[in-house]
Formats: sequence, C-alpha cells, structure tokens
Amino acid sequence: MIRDLILKNRSYRRFYQDAIIDRSTLTELVDLARLSPSARNAQPLKYFLSSDSATNALIFPHLSWAGYLTDWDGPEEGERPSAYIIVLNDNTIASNYFCDEGIASQSILLGAVEKGLGGCIVASVKRNELQQALNLPTQYAIVHVIALGKPKEEVVLETIHGNDVKYWRDRDQKHHVPKRSLNEIIVL
Repeated sequence: MIRDLILKNRSYRRFYQDAIIDRSTLTELVDLARLSPSARNAQPLKYFLSSDSATNALIFPHLSWAGYLTDWDGPEEGERPSAYIIVLNDNTIASNYFCDEGIASQSILLGAVEKGLGGCIVASVKRNELQQALNLPTQYAIVHVIALGKPKEEVVLETIHGNDVKYWRDRDQKHHVPKRSLNEIIVL
C-alpha cells in the first residue's frame, strides 16, 4: 500500500555503504521520475547517476547533512551512501521547474523504499563546486542530490510537542522526527 511506502520513506542519513546499488536500479528509479507528472509537461529535469565509489567520493564532500544535528558532520566512511542521483534542471528547456523536483524525488524515493532501499534529499549542496568536480555542462543547474543506500539507522516518527520541529537522535542513535497532528494541519 502507498501508506506503508510513505511511512518507510524517511530521510535516512546513514547507510550500509558496502551494499551496492547498480546503475540499472538507479535507471529504474529515474524512470519512475520520468513517468511522473511535470508542470506544463515541460520535463526539464535531467539526472546524473553515480553508483561507483570513485564518483561517490567526488560527490560526498560537497554535501551538508542534518542541519539540526549540530555536533554531526555527516555519515562516516562505511556509513555513506552507496549511490546518488543528482537532480538537474536543463536550462535549455525551461528556467523554472515549478514543483517537478518534489514530484520526481518523491517518486524516486518511494521506488527506492519498494526495493528495500532508503534515501535522503540533500538540498544543502555546494552547487558550483560539485558542478565543477563532476564537469557538468553549464546548461544544467543542480537542484538537489538524492543520497541512496540500504538504511543503517532507524527513524522514528514522534508527535510534535509545542512548535519544536527539530529532529534528534537518542543515545541508541535512533533518529526521531516530530510530526504535526492531522487535526493541526487541516484548516477548516
């Protein structure tokens, strides 16, 4: 059921780095994005796929992880993503991708969950540096990066208390994510 996939689709930030994701799996995930709706049907998004350790090593230092976890610099070696999908806007097609990146990324992540994988949309990216490191043509603008792998952490949904939306880790390294109640988000 879609609800089960959504409940399993968390922002995972630690992975079993040695669990390989092959390029064909990444291609299948991008195909889900390709088949998803697109504003004006412009389809301006393109995708850079990486599942080899050398390219992954080029991508990783240009990402920032978990802003609320101020004492954590991101996954250590051995817990890093085993693959990445970099979402790009092709500026020769459109300068505005409206909401396409969200639709496409959710499709990719739900497909990943269905395959027993997990991921995290990383929006805090040193875009210019990453563009240069990967030698991406200037017609492509990096929108964000989807980190993928076999999750190595447990993510627990919590009821929000007050207005504190900050996620946190307990001493067992379980990742807790507060969520607003359904009654709170539906406006009469």
